[in-house]
Amino acid sequence: MLTVWGRATSSNVQAVMWTIAELGLDFERHDRGHTFGGLDTPDYRAMNPNGLVPTVRDGDGSPMWESAAIVRYLACRYGNENFWPRDPAARVQLDMWAEWIKTTFAPHFGMRIFWPLIGRPLPGGPDALADAVEGLKPLARMLNDRIGDSPYLAGEHLSFADMIIGVQLYRYYTLDFDRAETPALDGYYARLCERPAYCDHVMVSYESLRIKP
Repeated sequence: MLTVWGRATSSNVQAVMWTIAELGLDFERHDRGHTFGGLDTPDYRAMNPNGLVPTVRDGDGSPMWESAAIVRYLACRYGNENFWPRDPAARVQLDMWAEWIKTTFAPHFGMRIFWPLIGRPLPGGPDALADAVEGLKPLARMLNDRIGDSPYLAGEHLSFADMIIGVQLYRYYTLDFDRAETPALDGYYARLCERPAYCDHVMVSYESLRIKP
């Protein structure tokens, strides 16, 4: 049994929960973070000294934190060859894009577009937001070109890298801003939306995160 601490509205928690659901693993989840609080207690900080979500424990194992690391652990331990390629040369071709999402696409989109659009002012105002939107377009085109004609990042089969990449797309496609033309990425997102686990754990309303004026 996996125990997960973290709110359903966290994109990092969503990546972990989507992975758990795709792998068909048993779990229990406890809401923590944002309006739920609970991150500053001694017990929680003993598990996760950062005081962030998610934190995961697999049975009686040691607590784990950092969502991408947890996704990789679950994929390696419980996934098949398609989900977690055993050949490092094959796996790195997926993993470098998972890292790119975490280090390049997600920070740009999240901090400079998502949060400003739901109420956290961006230094520089509308001009800074417009620049951020334009700056995201070449990144979206890069991902579009990588997806190409394949259903998923690894080709015909869903993999651990899709968990880290795809979790960003619900917010990307449901916010109102000028996106690049990316037909391959559009198709990829549409396929993810047909997956029950994605619908249940990633397509979660972010209205509770909206900052009231």
